[in-house]
Amino acid sequence: MKRRFVGVGTALITPFNLEGEIDWAALKRLVDLQIAGGVDFLAPCGTTGESSTQTMDEHKRLIQFTVETAAGRVPVHAGTGSNNTNEAIHLTREAEKAGVNGSLQVAPYYNRPTQEGLYRHFKAIAEACPRLSMVLYNIPSRCGVEIGVDTVSRLVMDCENIVGIKEAGGNVDRVSQLRAALGSRFIILCGDDSLTLPFMSVGAQGVISVASNIAPRKVSQMVRACSAGNMEKALSLHEELYWLFKALFVETNPGPVKAALSLMYPDVFWPVLRLPLAPMSTDHLEELKSALFDLGFLQERKRSRDGQV
Repeated sequence: MKRRFVGVGTALITPFNLEGEIDWAALKRLVDLQIAGGVDFLAPCGTTGESSTQTMDEHKRLIQFTVETAAGRVPVHAGTGSNNTNEAIHLTREAEKAGVNGSLQVAPYYNRPTQEGLYRHFKAIAEACPRLSMVLYNIPSRCGVEIGVDTVSRLVMDCENIVGIKEAGGNVDRVSQLRAALGSRFIILCGDDSLTLPFMSVGAQGVISVASNIAPRKVSQMVRACSAGNMEKALSLHEELYWLFKALFVETNPGPVKAALSLMYPDVFWPVLRLPLAPMSTDHLEELKSALFDLGFLQERKRSRDGQV
């Protein structure tokens, strides 16, 4: 079983056209930009990919398309989680057939299961696809429940293919707890761009990044510098990117990152979200533009295709 969830994985947006349909040409461009930018793997169909608004057919086709477009250049680790265990098993099996290198399994949202329920949910998925590496996804702010350290330890002990966790709870101390409980072979990935450096300083091995959608090279350089022990360079890049990290979460993800891509590549991407997400407010959009200008991602004020600056 290959364990390839390390370094920088881009939590890919799902580009939509003005009709709200998946823009396959834009997605291909995005995948190519990520690979050219040096990311280590791709993570489609997660929170940033608006997976909760996708039909089952769209979800499966997005995974297949990403695998085919990546064409072995980088691994693909697809989000196949659900708050319905049977649905998560179905999506994970379909992703495995599509040729993914691994899956990302979010904690069941809305149901708010007990720790025993979480254990049984993830164990059922792991046992249904025993040859596929899986990473748990802990994001209490969206799911209303945290995957406890003891539950993670129990799952790793009982399921060989559960190899890591994406930590998006904002708690650096939890990284130390997981590392102490599970040792160095267990993979811990940061789920918040602005916390990548502190997480890695206590044992995380990378990030599943929103910011790398628009800055794949710089995010990759930061993570590699940290992994190599070059903290001076890593800190310099963190400081350079910090206000971008913050601007990308000034409203609900992925609104800001989609807006950023549409400003940087107005002939490729639209800032279209599916309801219930709404377009960014004017004030927050200006804040995002300022961060992009400061980093040199926008050289001049170009008009996007809808006439917005």
